[in-house]
Amino acid sequence: MKPLSIAIIGAGIGGLATAALLLRRGLAVRVYEQAPAFARVGAGIQMAPNAVKVLRALGVEDHLRRTAFRSERALSRVWDTGEVTSDLPLGDAVEAKFGAPYFFLHRADLHAAIMSVVPASVVHLNRKLTSFDQHDNGVTLAFTDGSRETADAVIAADGVHSPVREQLLGPEHAHFTGKVAYRTTFKAARMKGVHVPTVRTKWWGADRHMVIYPVTANRDEIYFVTSQPEKAEWRTAESWSAKGDLDELRASFAGFHAEVQAVLNAAAEVHKWALFERDPLPRWSLDGGRVVLLGDACHPMTPYMAQGAASALEDAMVLSRCMDGVDSGGVADAFRRYEATRKPRASRIQMQSGKNTWLKGEMKGETDPAWVYGYDACTADLAA
Repeated sequence: MKPLSIAIIGAGIGGLATAALLLRRGLAVRVYEQAPAFARVGAGIQMAPNAVKVLRALGVEDHLRRTAFRSERALSRVWDTGEVTSDLPLGDAVEAKFGAPYFFLHRADLHAAIMSVVPASVVHLNRKLTSFDQHDNGVTLAFTDGSRETADAVIAADGVHSPVREQLLGPEHAHFTGKVAYRTTFKAARMKGVHVPTVRTKWWGADRHMVIYPVTANRDEIYFVTSQPEKAEWRTAESWSAKGDLDELRASFAGFHAEVQAVLNAAAEVHKWALFERDPLPRWSLDGGRVVLLGDACHPMTPYMAQGAASALEDAMVLSRCMDGVDSGGVADAFRRYEATRKPRASRIQMQSGKNTWLKGEMKGETDPAWVYGYDACTADLAA
């Protein structure tokens, strides 16, 4: 029999992971990415044990053990005094407790690792989707270059501004949080002898915070990301590439601890983007439909729990399990099963992340990460 054909829109972390996992189940997969090439945007990323279990199944864990940073703990500290309000053991302790390590690395390095297990012939760059048409036997895709493709089913991993989601469910309803984030990476040598951060630390101010950690095993590259109030008139389309003003950033963290000042002074440039919130979607697919959403396309979240990419990886694993052995006539049921399995957990993380209280300290929010880190998408029960 001809294998089920799957078109994946978007070659980000979630899209590539989904492609790799579906290929291993014998499906015919093609990935369409609108970008002409992949860029190394200056962004760090955290892979908690729940995400690493999926990366293990993809076969990239050993590579990441050699290249990613593993912090011995995750600290929460008061913005000016440096008082520790939360100290979560990581390192060997988190691996022993939850069955997988906790990695800190550059997003581009994670993307490249996942890309390495996807055949190059599967990924088609510079293919921007304009529309799709579902019919009884499949889906027809139209692209800006005038080309058209057909597939038995479509998985939309096309990000926070998903065109597929908009065509499927209508315009999104996002609201500005009143805060923006600055972030960048830089070589640790720019610290010029000043203490280089050796553990992941979140510095909590009254209305702003800053997270700092290395993104390489030898700690030669440092990353930070902030969240702080911003005037409502300053908006972007949540672009990661908009440049920020270092002087403005440094002024907004004046008075913070000396370790924060040292990191800010070492930065060469920063990127700035507005933070938006969305409520959980009512649906990820339509009844009887052959198109389903994945990752940021269906549960975009604020970055405060570092679970956005992790949730996309969980989606990829659960969806691939739901698609196992499915023929063309079973696509809609498989998509419903995937949504029923994933939506409650993804929605809970999405809502919790928006509070920005995760691991802040006793009686200040979530302090036990077991319900997040202990989850295993590879073995979790699937919905009936």
